[in-house]
Amino acid sequence: MVSEPSHIPREVAFLFNDIFTTETESRREYPLLPSATLRLCGKFKSEGIATFGIMLSYWEKEHFLSYDYIVIGSGIVGLSTALSLRMHKPHASILVLERGLLPTGASTKNAGFACIGSLTEILDDLRIMPEQKILELVSLRRAGLRRLRDRLGDEVVGYAENGSYEIITESEIIALDHFYEINDMLRPLLHSDAFSRADELISQFGFGGDVKHLIRNNHEGELNTGMMMKGLLNLCMESRIEIKTGAEVVSVTEEADEVEVMVEHKFLSERVPFRCGQLAVCTNAFTHTLVPGLDIKPGRGQVLITKPIPGLKIKGVFHSDKGYFYFRQIDGRILFGGGRNMDFAGEQTEQFSYNERILAELKHRLATIILPGTPHEIDYTWTGIMAFGEDKFPIIRQHSSHIFLGVRMGGMGVAMGSEVGEKLAVMITSHT
Repeated sequence: MVSEPSHIPREVAFLFNDIFTTETESRREYPLLPSATLRLCGKFKSEGIATFGIMLSYWEKEHFLSYDYIVIGSGIVGLSTALSLRMHKPHASILVLERGLLPTGASTKNAGFACIGSLTEILDDLRIMPEQKILELVSLRRAGLRRLRDRLGDEVVGYAENGSYEIITESEIIALDHFYEINDMLRPLLHSDAFSRADELISQFGFGGDVKHLIRNNHEGELNTGMMMKGLLNLCMESRIEIKTGAEVVSVTEEADEVEVMVEHKFLSERVPFRCGQLAVCTNAFTHTLVPGLDIKPGRGQVLITKPIPGLKIKGVFHSDKGYFYFRQIDGRILFGGGRNMDFAGEQTEQFSYNERILAELKHRLATIILPGTPHEIDYTWTGIMAFGEDKFPIIRQHSSHIFLGVRMGGMGVAMGSEVGEKLAVMITSHT
């Protein structure tokens, strides 16, 4: 009999972290391993000789693994949840776990639109949602933007109101028949007209002939996504919130009084068990790996950015085609993204890769609608992964006794994320 667990070969160590406690159970999962190895692992497991985190020190086990609250996901919702938890529980221990070196979804990939919904998008929503639900959704987006700006300050997030517009092409002119109707619907919430006409700016911006009308959204702005995320991260650190990156959560196990959150330790090739009283899952499109069965479908977004363009006339942020296409000026460049509606099935993926058909359409519209006759070069491209469902409302709910969900932002994480984090934190602390 081996006297010390450390004598077990490294490649066998993962067996100690498995759920099997008998040789029979282990044999079904690991048929190629010798019986003696399986018996030994089962014996160590049953006798408590080998447990999770076999290379953890006494200090690590005592001081680095247990928290009052753990948040999975360091995107806008995750960091906002952690900050709201700190506000409601000033002395609590809070940990944020992020699987990537940087937030891995859409929080650092988005275009930085501080938006509440364009005219054609709201008209499209009215086909599947009652008016009252749309008002609730717009209200949630406004509340989220207000909380974000109040929390960090406009200077920190690079917030500006340089104009927000929607391009109307021939196929969308019918939307103008509902212009006054939608303004009337939104006026009690916004206290002024949501939309106004801005056709006089079409030639000033230099748009192509396909642009027939321009609608100004009077309640939207823009921000700098990188500055916003850095601001949230810095505020978390100032607020004594721990953030661990490269920490992929591989399993979550709820027990009577706490939750065990198992994290892959890639350097030591082992799994480390963190524990908390309450767990917030803020992983948006990637939630199904931890909480299966939810109405969440991933949606990939394609984005390109040009090299700086001398004398660029365009200023502000722009939507088109029910919000599926969007572009803006940033640092003398055009950032242009979207087109998911061209291939819903193909873009329903968690893979960070390119859809050449959509990229070709983005480049075509860039050359013919946005920058006709203006020399430009594409500098680089990227993709982000969003989360969608049957409706556009986020999932904010208690999943079980100690596990809570704040997921499925519907492509509106910038607008809604801060308010979703606040609502989730209130829900969690009310059950503490």
